[in-house]
Amino acid sequence: MQPAQVQPSAAPADGLVIRNIGKTYGPVTVLSGLDLEVRPGEVLALLGENGAGKSTASSIIAGLVQPTTGTMSWRGQPYAPASPADALAQGIGLIHQEMRLLPELSIAENVFVGRLPTRGGRIDRETMNRRAAEQLHRLGLDVAPTTLVRDLKVAAQQQVEIAKALTLNARLLIFDEPTAALGGEETDRLFEQIAALKAEGVSFVYISHRLDEIARIADRVAVLRDGRLVATHATAQVPVKQLVEDMVGRSLDRMFPRLAHRHGAPLLKVQNLTSALGLFEDVSFEVAAGEVFGIAGIVGAGRTELVRAIAGADPVSSGTVEVGGAPVRLRSPADALAAGIVLVPEDRKHQGVTLDHTIADNIALGNYPRISRTGWIRPSAVENFARGAIARFGVKGSPAQKVSELSGGNQQKVVIAKCISREPKIVILDEPTRGIDVGARAAIYDVISGLAERGMAVIVVSSDLDEVLGLSHRVMVLARGRQRGILDHETAGRVSVMELATT
Repeated sequence: MQPAQVQPSAAPADGLVIRNIGKTYGPVTVLSGLDLEVRPGEVLALLGENGAGKSTASSIIAGLVQPTTGTMSWRGQPYAPASPADALAQGIGLIHQEMRLLPELSIAENVFVGRLPTRGGRIDRETMNRRAAEQLHRLGLDVAPTTLVRDLKVAAQQQVEIAKALTLNARLLIFDEPTAALGGEETDRLFEQIAALKAEGVSFVYISHRLDEIARIADRVAVLRDGRLVATHATAQVPVKQLVEDMVGRSLDRMFPRLAHRHGAPLLKVQNLTSALGLFEDVSFEVAAGEVFGIAGIVGAGRTELVRAIAGADPVSSGTVEVGGAPVRLRSPADALAAGIVLVPEDRKHQGVTLDHTIADNIALGNYPRISRTGWIRPSAVENFARGAIARFGVKGSPAQKVSELSGGNQQKVVIAKCISREPKIVILDEPTRGIDVGARAAIYDVISGLAERGMAVIVVSSDLDEVLGLSHRVMVLARGRQRGILDHETAGRVSVMELATT
């Protein structure tokens, strides 16, 4: 395939101009010869696979990382921020993909941390709470600003991060995967806010792996691959297939694998399950061996809460769960694991892996009885066990490598490898590709399909509706904690699912 052409553009007189920016770490080059412009009042989509250089570029713009080569100008003046605070002082802010909230502080305190409003030398909590509540309401999160962040779900925490950005009064905002944890309604509200700020001349660098969003929100598109700018498009109305090929450097003819054949009898049966916390009610469904069963719904529908209950992590007040016809009493995750149920959680960094430990140590966690029947754990046995799992699931890394050094897609494969090494009967994956690039997504989809082909019952929860529809034999739709319907693959579509999700 011929390399994509990089189209030159006129430098904006009052925007951000990047010339020949590069970054090296020792002998490793992560960014090279980057030329980029962001015009006033536009959204520039910055695309690329994990490791393409997007985060490095945005970190340089926001003052977190100093470039090795090149120069920048902002609003007609030389721009070389020494720190994030320096960048903010000049009107440029970055919202990270990985949330950096302080869980023991309130929503309002997180929104205004480092710039708390004061009156008479004391913190003006009334003003702080009011301004935070206004911004949260605009984003569709009607939660008291005094609520502690630790009590929020992942999607709500993401909205707090966005609210924090929108109160910065910045003239250029960098959004790194802002909708990764958001559903359709929350995404629409964010886009409304971006459109309003664009009208005031605010610029955006918008990084996302959800390519269907790009045509909706962006004005232009720039694509990085292997640390270099490989394509720019003067419009965002570019076929997704073209963007994918720009990103990966090859044609991807098929994103979703072919559906495996279901093996007949139900392996998992959930009957009239009701949350003890009031988060869902009277949910019933079955999943057969070899079936991929999707769960869809907007944020707040109860999807995560339902699968956590099935995995024994959250309490239920009534209803039953059966595995292979035998009832399971779910008092804790240990009960679910003993019955053959594993959950790959939505927040892999906090609930799925131990970042500072090696791949081998992470895969071994929870699998020690399979590594040694005597109770004595030899490092060589752990390494050999990990090597088998690494090869089986295509993890790009060595057993001794720290998980923190891996891309998001490979971190997710480590979580899946750890869980599947238990040889479970039922596998639940909550947001399996959150924050993962398009190339790595295809690899994760192949893994999911492979689990079903081996006769496991697979449940996939995702905010990406195309993902649910493309992977699943059947799709159950939840809305406000209630089951609205179950659709076959042949009849499930975006319209039919959203009609049920919003009733």
